[in-house]
Amino acid sequence: MPFLSDTLARVKPSPTIAVTTKAQALKAEGKDVIGLGAGEPDFDTPQNIKDAAKRAIDAGRTKYTAVDGIPELKAAICTKFLRENGLTYTPAQVTVGTGGKQILYNALMATCNPGDEVIIPAPYWVSYPDMVLLAGGTPVPVVAGIETNFKLTPDQLEAAITPKTKWFIFNSPSNPTGAGYTRDELKALTDVLLRHPHVWIMSDDMYEHLVFGDFTFCTPAEVEPALYDRTLTCNGVSKSYAMTGWRIGYAAGPVALIKAMGTIQSQSTSNPCSVSQYAALEALTGPQEFLAENRKLFERRRDLVVSMLNAAKGVTCPNPEGAFYVYPDIAGCIGKVSEGGTLITNDEVFATALLEETGVAVVFGAAFGLSPNFRVSYATADDTLREACSRIQRFCAALA
Repeated sequence: MPFLSDTLARVKPSPTIAVTTKAQALKAEGKDVIGLGAGEPDFDTPQNIKDAAKRAIDAGRTKYTAVDGIPELKAAICTKFLRENGLTYTPAQVTVGTGGKQILYNALMATCNPGDEVIIPAPYWVSYPDMVLLAGGTPVPVVAGIETNFKLTPDQLEAAITPKTKWFIFNSPSNPTGAGYTRDELKALTDVLLRHPHVWIMSDDMYEHLVFGDFTFCTPAEVEPALYDRTLTCNGVSKSYAMTGWRIGYAAGPVALIKAMGTIQSQSTSNPCSVSQYAALEALTGPQEFLAENRKLFERRRDLVVSMLNAAKGVTCPNPEGAFYVYPDIAGCIGKVSEGGTLITNDEVFATALLEETGVAVVFGAAFGLSPNFRVSYATADDTLREACSRIQRFCAALA
């Protein structure tokens, strides 16, 4: 339509939301659908957090707050960064937004000019490139394939950096692969970044607490303190605390950047939901024991899904270090015909046929910048995952 902005031509709707919406629509029609598209924990927000929100409502804490967060929450975030990451920040270096997505968007909007490049390891979270485009920048995807367990190498990072590079977006553990960088692997990347002082680092640590086995989480400014002054360390309560709908994300970084992000937010949403901020305050300062319990639950689900998908014909599924996703390769399925008569030419066709013929909804790999793959979110019940993987096995076995 002629009155719509040209900006819309640069971006696309979120494929993960699209898959979830389609699955919900099919369910509403009475079809037997298992949705493995949404990156959302299936358990409820802990009771102490919900109680804190109720107390905030009863206390009348339902008015405007400071644009980028209440002082109590900012102080709690500073304490969290020191306690868990060894990073020292003041409240003036902290911003709170309406979910982790707004934090990243604010940072890009506040810093990107036409021609600025943003390096994004692929597979990537679907929103990274589009947010860069909306901010006027140029996304530079760098593919890290299954041969490196979906992890970017130092040589790849070095080769991608140009005089126009403004940001390097780093996400570990990763959405969509679950791949986590060890301290040594991350140190090798930060060594490259030290040689390029014009490049800033945006570290998306949303899955920090969802790591398995003996893997230890670490973040760039923690591994290389010399990068502290040009790193924005981003996080939120959505995934670890099962608070996706509460919409609270946060970040810490240089004061000038944080102020600029606050300016963007002041002219878009203003403050995050006041009640959600008090809930997030309780999340960060209240009991943390359930985090370990949830890790064990997710690790069990990961093992189940990886085992069953690797038993599917034509599928190779790496074992991720964290998050609640797997990103199986389906090269062995391409070029074959499904039982319903669909020629599998790419991963989007595979995902569509899988949904239509078996009722299992997954997100196709092209949406994340690497094919032929698909993403499974295993943030759902064991029995549901077992049934879904059995259907995927049958679907793949029938390909001819």
